[in-house]
Amino acid sequence: MDVTEVKIVFYDGECGFCNRSVAFVLKNDKSESILFASIQSEFSQNLFNEKKWQEPDLSTFYFLENEQLFAKSTAAIKLSKHFSFPQSWLKGMVVVPRFIRDFVYDNVAKRRHRISKGYCFVPSDEQRVRFI
Repeated sequence: MDVTEVKIVFYDGECGFCNRSVAFVLKNDKSESILFASIQSEFSQNLFNEKKWQEPDLSTFYFLENEQLFAKSTAAIKLSKHFSFPQSWLKGMVVVPRFIRDFVYDNVAKRRHRISKGYCFVPSDEQRVRFI
């Protein structure tokens, strides 16, 4: 797959909180063009190796757009520009310094398994084509 023009969300496929986040993105993605790949997938592992990106951290959310890989709160902000209103307001968080945003992100990420246990998102047939 040529990743030069795709938008991909990389997420922990075994995390209930992460699966809920994927469901949230699917519901609010006005472009319906964002793809999804579990960090644990062979595709993700191969892509990270091929691009010589740092080994992915399961507690980190990644977003690939225009061949740029974003992580943590910056990934969420970049992704939110594709959301419909009112969720698109999240892009306004860019005014908060990254070290503060990522501090909050890291604290949520540490507790993500306790926040949402055992949620398994099952995409519809239309949504399934967006998963790599």
